Amino acid sequence: MSVNEAMGMDRLTSVTLKGSIDMNAPLKDRASASQDTTTSTSPYWSKAEDLLLHDLGSQARGLSPEEAASRLRNYGPNTVVATTHTNALHILARQFLNPLVLILIFAATVSSLVGEMHDAIIISLIVLASCLLGFSQEYGATKALEALKKSISLSATVVRGGIESLVPANTIVPGDIIKLAAGSLVPADGVILSSRDLNVSEATLTGETFPVGKLAGVCPPDAPIAARSNCVFTGTSVRSGTATVVAVETGGRTEYATIAGAIAKQIPETDFSRGIRRFGYLMTRIMLVIVITVFVANLLLHRPLIDSLLFSLALAVGLTPELLPAIISMTLARGARAMAAGGVIIRRLDAIENLGSMNLLCTDKTGTLTEGIIKLDDCVDPGGKRSQQVHLLAVLNASLQAGLKNPLDDAILASGEIGADLKAFVKKDEIPYDFMRKRLSVIVNSAGQDTMMVCKGAVANILSVCTSVRTGDAVEPLDDRSRAAVDALYRKWGEDGIRVIAIATRRFAQDKGSYDVGDERELCLEGFLLFLDPPKAGIKDALAGLKHRGIGIKIISGDNRYIVKHLADTIGLRTKHVLTGGELASMSSDALFARAPKTDLFVEIDPNQKERIIKALRRSGHVVGYMGDGINDAPALHDADVGISVDGAVDVAREAADLVLLQQDLNVLIRGVDDGRRTFANTMKYISIATSANFGNMISMAIASLFLPFLPLLAKQILLNNLLADIPSMAIATDRVDRQQVQRPRRWDIRGIQRFMIFFGPVSSLFDFVTFGFLLFVVHVTTSQFRTAWFVESLITQLVTMLIVRTTMAAWKDRPGPLLLWSTALITLIALVLPYFSLVASIFDFTPLPIPLMGGLIAISVIYAATLELVKRIYFRRG
Repeated sequence: MSVNEAMGMDRLTSVTLKGSIDMNAPLKDRASASQDTTTSTSPYWSKAEDLLLHDLGSQARGLSPEEAASRLRNYGPNTVVATTHTNALHILARQFLNPLVLILIFAATVSSLVGEMHDAIIISLIVLASCLLGFSQEYGATKALEALKKSISLSATVVRGGIESLVPANTIVPGDIIKLAAGSLVPADGVILSSRDLNVSEATLTGETFPVGKLAGVCPPDAPIAARSNCVFTGTSVRSGTATVVAVETGGRTEYATIAGAIAKQIPETDFSRGIRRFGYLMTRIMLVIVITVFVANLLLHRPLIDSLLFSLALAVGLTPELLPAIISMTLARGARAMAAGGVIIRRLDAIENLGSMNLLCTDKTGTLTEGIIKLDDCVDPGGKRSQQVHLLAVLNASLQAGLKNPLDDAILASGEIGADLKAFVKKDEIPYDFMRKRLSVIVNSAGQDTMMVCKGAVANILSVCTSVRTGDAVEPLDDRSRAAVDALYRKWGEDGIRVIAIATRRFAQDKGSYDVGDERELCLEGFLLFLDPPKAGIKDALAGLKHRGIGIKIISGDNRYIVKHLADTIGLRTKHVLTGGELASMSSDALFARAPKTDLFVEIDPNQKERIIKALRRSGHVVGYMGDGINDAPALHDADVGISVDGAVDVAREAADLVLLQQDLNVLIRGVDDGRRTFANTMKYISIATSANFGNMISMAIASLFLPFLPLLAKQILLNNLLADIPSMAIATDRVDRQQVQRPRRWDIRGIQRFMIFFGPVSSLFDFVTFGFLLFVVHVTTSQFRTAWFVESLITQLVTMLIVRTTMAAWKDRPGPLLLWSTALITLIALVLPYFSLVASIFDFTPLPIPLMGGLIAISVIYAATLELVKRIYFRRG
């Protein structure tokens, strides 16, 4: 259901909470029912904390669990769109809205209107059987996907009954007290009760690129969304800091739901979706040409209007693989279950096919290519000598900062004794980290000492605000000579695979009280922190496995060029072509489009440049996977064909991803790629087999109808033939896949499908004409015998085509899956004995066939199978 549809849902039954307030209405309306009538017209962002909590029937220690459960029953789930529980009736109804099914319903209606109730009933029953077949597969697939999604559903920390607990985000209700931290997705519209250095990315709501500062307080009643600095909103994400928030609006009542139709960022069309769309166009064109030509030709031959119309419509249905949606759902659901067993949870089914098509993987290095367990190896002064003072400054910065926690800070705090009492230092203020400055400062004071700023960050970004450097106990100007010395050390460390962070200070004679980014100037460079993050064990083998499967690797990293190049050399990746963030910033989109595919390493990259890189690579024709787990990875994850995150990633990264790895291990991803390619291969099997076999049979019928004095098959016989052929087609999802089909990326190839159809279709048609000649000139059949015989022959040849064309190997060397094999055998048996059941024969106008005639049909089928095997070898040898 779309966001706008969800907004149109009827409001749930209201519930009276504190002081006869209707808690199911928006807060601006609930306020009018409050006992305090002095604030009846005030919107929630303009209310004082105590009054807001009163209106919400809440308190600082949160709702009781019982009250939260009661409100959830009355408000419904906290989702922007309607809860997507499997709705059997909805899925069943969707089967009948298929355009091809609507054609059949139209045909049945026409038959009933002209008095052909017998045909109308038969067509209706076939429609019902086909829809039930598709429903059974899609319903099971949907339930399987729901079960998988639940395992990685979004959660949030709330305070209920004075106790913090982690709950599913869709259970949050107005009045809940929510705890937010860096990396959190905001689960509801709410008002900040307290915060520390809170910065929120509101791009999904306001379009503002950079994070905005938020703090507790009161805003004017007429403040627009962008000016409500005391509020956070659903769908936004916390970039840094922490906050305590009271939820005010949830679900369809949030600001995001209100304007989602206008601002929601559309999911880019993926390679698989584009293939489905183009295939639909192809089949529509072929179907229209055949249907119109046959219908007009039969009218010119003075055939009955209704028979000609029904025959033409039946040809359209017989030509098209109408069970494609059900087949795709079934193969994807099966693939999702297989991938879940291998440690990959699918959040969007299309991602399975895209994963199979992926030929380029972009990834950061930390945790994916390296162990991800960062260790502080040393703390040195600007001359490279070990320094306890630098260690102390690093621990002060890491322990007192309240913003974005990261592995570097964890490594600093785990690095051992510092030889000083941290209690002697009092934090005065903090300038939080952001991804543009790449610096974080804390301001501290201690008895008898000046107020001191301790600034930690990327080397280049620290040097840009330094004017002096500490040399022993002296402080000297940071001139060109000392900068060159620092650059030489920095380069040497990077070439040795050591990650470097700089530490600088500034002293203030008087405490200013509050500090901002403008105070990060005239700093003194104190030294460097040296970190080690070795390559992950077995990473060379994993990269070789990806390369063997036709997947290239590009590193996109914010680290300096030397350390990224050292890692790439160590693990065997290409390092010839390197592009820095500084160079990229000055490039146009066209220039990046030309440069990106040739680049091996993207280094010193700003977060907002990752999205540009992914778009440029996709534009150049690659199917791009992007692997990330950080706050700033979300845009790139969203724009990649396959967004890949890990179970331990921040909320905003997991929600932007298409699939989630339960382990941050490329071997897990390799297994997922193989499963994705098997799924893709089986999907393409159905399309290729169905279109080629159907194309041949329908062309034969269309041509035969122009020369025979009667229609070669009745509409109901065509539909029954199509329905029976579809039953084993469902089992293709369980079929085995040739090994070579897993070794290379698989992509939609519309021209390939056309070539396949044109190459194999005429083979089927040739044997159809052989069958016609046998029936008309050898055994001299009646009209009823002709239709019955060709019905049998047509169905058997479709089944033979399925068994032979499903593999590039010799059919007898690559056995089909058990379900496909036995279902094909069953339908073959049904095809042979069907004419001999009087009830079925009378309904579908069949007649029992003489044994010699049936023997001739079987002989033709055997010759057809041998010929098809020979043609298949020629086709795949050429391909």
